[in-house]
Amino acid sequence: MKKVIVIGCSGSGKTTFAEKLNKITGLPLYYLDAIWHKPDKTHIPREEFDERIADIFSQPEWIIDGNYKRTIEMRLKECDTVFLFDLPTEICLQGVRERIGKERYDLPWLEEELDDEFRQFIEDFPTDTLPYIYDLIDKYKSEKKVIIFKSREETDEYLRGDL
Repeated sequence: MKKVIVIGCSGSGKTTFAEKLNKITGLPLYYLDAIWHKPDKTHIPREEFDERIADIFSQPEWIIDGNYKRTIEMRLKECDTVFLFDLPTEICLQGVRERIGKERYDLPWLEEELDDEFRQFIEDFPTDTLPYIYDLIDKYKSEKKVIIFKSREETDEYLRGDL
C-alpha cells in the first residue's frame, strides 16, 4: 500500500480515516477539498486542479482524501489501494452536522450550516454517484486492493488490524 485513495459520500468519515491511516503508515496525505477550494468559497480552475492531482501522482507514495466524481477514474488508475465509504445516508448527514461550526484543516473556511444544496447532494449520493463508483471499481478491481466500509465500526476494526 503506497498509493491510496479514500472515496465516498461527504460526512462518511473519509477524512478522519485518512488521517488515522496517515499516522499509522506515514504516507503523505493530500486533501482534495483543500486543493480545490479557496478561502473566499470559490475554487481554483479545473485545469489547475487536475495539474495538482497529477503532481501528487508523480510522488512515490500518497493518500488522497476526497470524492470529486470527475477525477475518480484518473485516481483509480494511479492508486494501488482504494478505500470506499459506502455508509447509510443518515450517518453521512449526521457526520456533516457534527462538523458544522468546527475548524477544519481540510477546508479553508468554517462551515456554518448544512445548506439545502449540500444536503441534497448527500441524499442523492447513493443513486447519483455510488453506482458510478462501483462500476469503476469493478473495471479496475483486478489491479487494485479494494476495501469497502459499510459502517464506521468497520473502519475502526480495519485500523486496529494488521496493515
